Amino acid sequence: MNLVSVNSTFPIFSSLPAVPEGLQVHLINPSDMSFGTAVITPRWLYVLAAATPADFGDPKICDETLEQLDATVIRKGDIVGIGIHTGNALRGYEVGRMAKARGAWVIYGGIHATLFPDEPLELGGGDAVVKGDGDVIWASALYDCLRGKPAKVYDGGRIEADQFVPARWDLMPPESYMWASVQTVRGCAKHCSFCSVWRTDGQKPRQRASDGVIQEIVELRRKGFRFIALADDNFYPVTLTDLKLARAQGNDVKVAQLEAIRAERFVLMERLAELPHDMIFFTQITMEAAEDTEFLDAMRKARIKGALVGVEAVTAEGLKHVFKDFNYSGDGLVNQLQTFKKHGVHVLGSFIFGLPSDRPDTFEATQELAKKAGVTFAQFVMMTPFPGTVDFGKWEKLKEADPEFVDGTPITRYWLIPAAIRPKMFTPHPTMSADEIQMRTQGVWDRFYSLAVVWKRSDCIKSLKGRLAFVLISRLYRQMYAKTGISTDSARKKKSNWGARQLIKPCKMLFKARPMPELQVPVMEARPAEVRMVL
Repeated sequence: MNLVSVNSTFPIFSSLPAVPEGLQVHLINPSDMSFGTAVITPRWLYVLAAATPADFGDPKICDETLEQLDATVIRKGDIVGIGIHTGNALRGYEVGRMAKARGAWVIYGGIHATLFPDEPLELGGGDAVVKGDGDVIWASALYDCLRGKPAKVYDGGRIEADQFVPARWDLMPPESYMWASVQTVRGCAKHCSFCSVWRTDGQKPRQRASDGVIQEIVELRRKGFRFIALADDNFYPVTLTDLKLARAQGNDVKVAQLEAIRAERFVLMERLAELPHDMIFFTQITMEAAEDTEFLDAMRKARIKGALVGVEAVTAEGLKHVFKDFNYSGDGLVNQLQTFKKHGVHVLGSFIFGLPSDRPDTFEATQELAKKAGVTFAQFVMMTPFPGTVDFGKWEKLKEADPEFVDGTPITRYWLIPAAIRPKMFTPHPTMSADEIQMRTQGVWDRFYSLAVVWKRSDCIKSLKGRLAFVLISRLYRQMYAKTGISTDSARKKKSNWGARQLIKPCKMLFKARPMPELQVPVMEARPAEVRMVL
């Protein structure tokens, strides 16, 4: 009997088969690009390692952003878990077929497998797919493989925060990552048209209590990590507008829930402030946080010094296209972005090009706005309809009436098209060609990260050493994300790969810290439960 529990939170085992001696569980993060060192730990690898029952021993972890997989380590009867998102699905299927050819059981998971569970089974040599959260259901899939009867699909659903599994950081290869990552909340209450998170992880914030978060961070600082990414869908899960609306509706239950979530955010930030003062945190939040200066001040005290903020578009028309009209545009947007910086939070602004409302002058206007607003870092991406999003659904339906193929593959399955021939734009623009949008996007990257502009932007740092570090990191960021993300030319990608490897070497030294094996978890003073009231 297959141990599948759809939307359940606990696998139910009647009897557990013995794990054969020598069987190895492999967890693989596929990638076409390997840099030798990665910026941030792929957290899911180490969470799934922790979710692997002790009977199976320690999983063997392969992160291909570091080095490519040596397939000879996979033996007949082993179990291989492969996590895929849309960007690495094609490589993931290649790895799965290799593992299958060597006689292993192959299980897929991740956001792309959740959205297209049949695809890994048909194209990637998959025996099973884990949809949704794998923290709990993963063990069911492993034991079913031992029985020789894995189910095709295991639905882990959306587990509650108290069931989130803390990562097995003891299995992390030393000296491989600049930043570590810890998750504090899953889900996002927004509904941006270009994002699938609210559909896959839900719009209800599932927020961990601070105890588990702080325990993980302390463990990482003991190992020498002082830079930590709070890898959340949205670190700001409750806005002032949310609270005002709930109060206006007279929904006392909703108000109490929102206030509890907000209060726990402040407790977490107060506890982060108690950790060693050399620690620095980075996260991802929505623009609305700029209206909540109390929250921004708490972030500053917690040393959350940077945040990825989805700006997306600088015009009102562009924001409407992406269902993000809760953002400001023009001077209002500049003021919002400047508010972050005034309160000690540096912004990594994310901008999208290729929206229907974009015109040739949009590119220059976006760069100038980013400069005027004091954005510290920025990424400029071309409009892509990602599976699971509103944009993808509209585009896919449109293409049903006018199908298009590249080398025999439907354009609506573009991730299956080899990168060398894969288009960079999928939706026709009313006034510009795909080549023009690509050229102008690359131009914005080049100008924003030119040496002179980066040096000018580094004046936010006082020391010369700090400014030089800022320049180095900026150049690395551009090398890793601009050229490889926009260019489809393999030779250019190889050159970018080589350049990034050279920049990574000195950058690693900037992030190294003395391990603190003696560090203890700060003890919170006993105090009444706090509820922060806001207007």
